[in-house]
Amino acid sequence: MTTEAQEMTNPSTQASRPRLHAEDIAHVVHPYSNLAAHDERGPTLIVRGEGCYIHDDSGKRYLEGMSGLWCAALGFSEPRLVEAAIRQLRTLPYYHLFNHRSHPPGIELAARLAALAPANLNHVLFANSGSEANDAAVKLVWYYNNALGRPEKKKIISRRNAYHGVTVAAGSLTGIGRIHADFDLPIARVLHADCPSYHHFREPGEREAEFARRLVDNLEALILEEGPETIAAFIAEPVMGAGGIIVPPAGYFAGVQAVLEKYDVLLIADEVICGFGRTGQCFGSDTYGLRPDLMSVAKALSSAYQPISALIVSDAIHAAMQEESRKLGAFAHGLTYAAHPVAAAVALETLDIYEERDIFAHVRQIAPEFLGRLAALKTHPLVADVRGVGLLAGVEIATDKTKTAITPEATALGAWVQNRACARGLILRAIGPVLALCPPLIIETAQIDEILAILQGTLDEALVHARENRWL
Repeated sequence: MTTEAQEMTNPSTQASRPRLHAEDIAHVVHPYSNLAAHDERGPTLIVRGEGCYIHDDSGKRYLEGMSGLWCAALGFSEPRLVEAAIRQLRTLPYYHLFNHRSHPPGIELAARLAALAPANLNHVLFANSGSEANDAAVKLVWYYNNALGRPEKKKIISRRNAYHGVTVAAGSLTGIGRIHADFDLPIARVLHADCPSYHHFREPGEREAEFARRLVDNLEALILEEGPETIAAFIAEPVMGAGGIIVPPAGYFAGVQAVLEKYDVLLIADEVICGFGRTGQCFGSDTYGLRPDLMSVAKALSSAYQPISALIVSDAIHAAMQEESRKLGAFAHGLTYAAHPVAAAVALETLDIYEERDIFAHVRQIAPEFLGRLAALKTHPLVADVRGVGLLAGVEIATDKTKTAITPEATALGAWVQNRACARGLILRAIGPVLALCPPLIIETAQIDEILAILQGTLDEALVHARENRWL
């Protein structure tokens, strides 16, 4: 622990606390925060973490039920990852991949990712975040179709409630209104198909298989309406994360892939959240039998200890990239820090730990306990649905369990539960009325006990709060 972190977790000193809080308010722009309210509220200052827990500057400990932002898969302060970074910093602290240059960590990581990825995905374009990887996917899809002499085949279909990032192209792929509002998004040539949430969008009496078939038929109708010659790609998270933990209905992806193949439409799998064990398999694509042409990964690639992402592309797309490069003289795309050697070294060590500790098997072993105990909350008067896969789950609350539409009261109650759970020592994320949980993959039964105890107590408090506000 650094001297300042030790000072801040010592209740008798904390000399730096007022200064840091004041400087945060004065200078830091906080993503996904109410900037107008931040001057009064100020930050929750996190200074230390170990295992599944983090500590704030007052010394309070929290169980990190969201792995930070869906990403700290191995928890906090894993010494092997720290040492991997130090070793690389001492050897080659930075270099790039431009103009035919390379370095061992970048080469080794690309080979490891190609070996792990689904068949025919053998070529790796590195970046720093999931947004950048998905942004690059858009560019490569357009580049690919230009190489094939199909300049009109450029539209990309995403889905309502999907989350693919916040850069101009990735933010357009995202299907969440507040991410578009007043940013002049989405850009042209981006379409949004149905959200595959059976809980919210099924028709009266419609069975899950019928719902899946209807969505697949709607996708085909959209392609035909726009013209198959204009549709280039379809992008999907195997499980929707920030859109509310939406698990695909049975048969959905099989039907989608059949439609995409019928009309020569590429599949982009966004594995930024699902990748590296979150669903119990290496990728969500493995869990749901996807055969992507491009696949974006980030977050758990380095267990979030270093910023790194990658877009893994098929042999066919790479061959077209080579042809365009031959024609134009270079592949004119790249980022200064792509495959940064320190980030790549940490990612390699992360992959080693996943393999040596059999982390994915641990997820498969403990997930039934995690999901099963959460499912028992469905008897609570406020819980309308519980859904998930692996160590990714959503508990949806409602003030009227007979209705599937999301109400302002349920959304307000979700925010209330998030804040109250935090006060009790559990960090979860309210996505509207959905309480999202995405704990580190190293979680054990003791931490599951803690999550359930805090969540049950918080929901009981929320029930009183809802009745006091006459929301029930």
